[in-house]
Amino acid sequence: MKNLPFGAFRNEESEQVETLSFLNKFFTFAAVFIPPTGVLIAIIQCWGWGVNITCLLLTGLFYFVTGFGITVGYHRLFTHRSFQAKSWLRIALGIAGSMALEGSVFDWTTWHGWHHDYSDTDKDQHSPHRNSKGFRGKLNDFLHAHVGWIFHTLPPNEVLKRKYIPHLISDPLMVFVNKYFPLWALLSLALPTLLGGLLEWSWKGAFLGFLWGGLVRIFLVHHITWSINSVCHIWGRREYGTGDQSTDNWFCRVFGLGEGGHCYHHMWRYSARHGFRWWEFDPSYILIKILEKLGAVSKPLTPKREEILKEIERFRSIKNKQSNRQHR
Repeated sequence: MKNLPFGAFRNEESEQVETLSFLNKFFTFAAVFIPPTGVLIAIIQCWGWGVNITCLLLTGLFYFVTGFGITVGYHRLFTHRSFQAKSWLRIALGIAGSMALEGSVFDWTTWHGWHHDYSDTDKDQHSPHRNSKGFRGKLNDFLHAHVGWIFHTLPPNEVLKRKYIPHLISDPLMVFVNKYFPLWALLSLALPTLLGGLLEWSWKGAFLGFLWGGLVRIFLVHHITWSINSVCHIWGRREYGTGDQSTDNWFCRVFGLGEGGHCYHHMWRYSARHGFRWWEFDPSYILIKILEKLGAVSKPLTPKREEILKEIERFRSIKNKQSNRQHR
């Protein structure tokens, strides 16, 4: 696949290379590069002094709120409809996911549906397998899958939305959440700033809230989410015949709130749980089950254990046959 210049994208309908608007370039650049700048400032700020409890609390709080907004909300509920949720929870998860600053709920879910249909093919917008040669080429492919693709992807058009998310664009609650994405993005920085100021009762506390609960947290959530696209399509365990290069990766499973069970997910994309063994850590599924106990969630979907074990045996048999042929 040919590398495109910064700010250019390939129109999936006409196959023509077009250019992103100035505003799209500006906001994409800001969302990607301002958070790492905040991380550098935070490192300088705490050098020799350490990090106080307020900074850690705000970073952790908003990491989990926005992280679960992506994993439980944007991903498992809105894209794959892995469970049903009360209206208030749908709104809360939509706002929480929006506060991760990974795009509006309609844009994120549409492109994620596209990714599943074309995973690790030439049409996959963030595959690390673009057939480049040599170390430099492979590194470029990895960086493209991790973050570079964002600079070559426009918001999806109405045709794609009608194909992938008809259940969302016909839902007035989700239309509301999607419409006010800029407001939720603003809250993503305003709330930790306000809480930091109140907890420390100072302007310095407000600045630390903005820095740690805002920029540092956005940086962390961004890069663990992007690692699902890059890391989980290169390194990890493959037990299921998904037809692509998705893997189960423990680092991404832990820090990605269960999303690292990526090969499993590509095999059973409708599943509310990403794994089936007791030790396959999935905090997002734990939260879904807690919400089910509280009556906010119903009908979480998972494949039957027998089906999973049958697939593991089938795929193992295929790999053994391939290995035997290679050694003949």
